[in-house]
Amino acid sequence: MISLRYHVISIGAVFLALAVGVLLGASGVSDRLLSAAVSQAEDLDGQVLALTAERDRLAGAQRGAEEFAARIGPAAVRGLLQGKAVTLVTSGADQTDRAAVLDLIATTGAVVAGEVALTPAVGDPARADQLRELAAQLLPAGAQLPAATDTGSLVGGLLGGVLSGPGAGQQAAEPVLAGLVAAGFVAPGPPPAPADLLLVLTGGAVEGVDGGEAAAVIARLAAQLDRSGAGAVLAGRAGSADSTGAVGVARADPAITAGLSTVDDVHSGTGRVSAVLALREQLDGRAGRYGAAVTAADGASPSA
Repeated sequence: MISLRYHVISIGAVFLALAVGVLLGASGVSDRLLSAAVSQAEDLDGQVLALTAERDRLAGAQRGAEEFAARIGPAAVRGLLQGKAVTLVTSGADQTDRAAVLDLIATTGAVVAGEVALTPAVGDPARADQLRELAAQLLPAGAQLPAATDTGSLVGGLLGGVLSGPGAGQQAAEPVLAGLVAAGFVAPGPPPAPADLLLVLTGGAVEGVDGGEAAAVIARLAAQLDRSGAGAVLAGRAGSADSTGAVGVARADPAITAGLSTVDDVHSGTGRVSAVLALREQLDGRAGRYGAAVTAADGASPSA
């Protein structure tokens, strides 16, 4: 009588024989696959080495460009804005960018009339109605807001009237800024003196589901500031030229870029020099789009 143990051993022997046969039959295929895998791995290693060398070369070139901009930048802008007053308007700006740009402005012979730091609430769609109503309430006597109904244009018109132009001055700016500070739209600070030029300094792309709307508010605000005074420049860092960045939104509208200069790489030494050169460009009645993004149609920087 054949036992169950015998059946199990027999079936196991059959499967073992099949496995050995498969391995023996596939040995040639395995050798070819192994050879191909080794060759592909060697190719990939070569590509990695080439890409690493290219990365190191580009990093070195970037360091060289930054060192050159740091050394030559102050000389390139020296005296360009002699006797002019510049007010800085910030919205999510990097503090390193801010400090470097202010140092360059001092080299131009201009004075910094003051700074207005906008809070994220300015671009919050949930507070847009409140901000529009507040702009109408804070409007100085005799002044007018633009005909546009969007938040950026209205706030830009309100600020533009008290920061630059005929009605500008600390006396006019103080109640306007105090009202915006009390509502949480502007950080506390002394009211600026009248400005000849305005530099709107932002960060990169605005994150979040409402990033595009927030960027549009800043872009239109900067455009209205430009129309209110002698001129304005909108400068942002990497990502600002995207569809959710203020520079990108501005460049998508020819009516804005006709008067407003934009810079998309203020995180770099070259971009900071470009922002200052663009202020001079505004004094000359010209505007351009500068930086490293593909939308920088007028090159890396304005002519000195």
